Amino acid sequence: MKKLVIILGILIAVIVISMVALRQYTKSFSPEDTATIDMGEVSVTVHYCRPLVGDREIFGELVPYGEVWRTGANEATVFRSTSDLQIGENILPAGEYSVFTVPGPENWDVIFNSETGQWGISVINGGKANRKEKNDILTTTVPAITTDEFFEQFTISLEGMSGEIDLIIMWENTMVVVPMNIVTP
Repeated sequence: MKKLVIILGILIAVIVISMVALRQYTKSFSPEDTATIDMGEVSVTVHYCRPLVGDREIFGELVPYGEVWRTGANEATVFRSTSDLQIGENILPAGEYSVFTVPGPENWDVIFNSETGQWGISVINGGKANRKEKNDILTTTVPAITTDEFFEQFTISLEGMSGEIDLIIMWENTMVVVPMNIVTP
């Protein structure tokens, strides 16, 4: 019995160490980054990982059209706001959300989901986005913009002024802009 406990302990330690090493290894290809904007007492932050295009065709191939994407690499992208935000006709309450998208050639659905902290894809689900649809808080549809500029590395930025903030997603030759307005009490 003592031998079995020791073997199980060693096995668990090897698995944990392997998972930590794998996580660090994958992050070397898609480093973490954070986009932040502060407007008075309101702060919006997006924490995400930045894969590279390399020799791949991204949208419509690596990231299929019409399927939920984790919007970056590694862990699901995390969006935080200290204020309620109006997105389209809907209000996104202040808080922390995972961001998923459904890319399309003309439009993208951008999804704010209340579950955070999960790995971006589910290995046991064939590499599909690790999202529970029941936790979707807000979905908005925005146009996909084809650009002359080529974005080798996946990039998210936040730009704003006068109570308006744009969440901008750029990769390959595609840009998506999600306009948001700060809700004032």
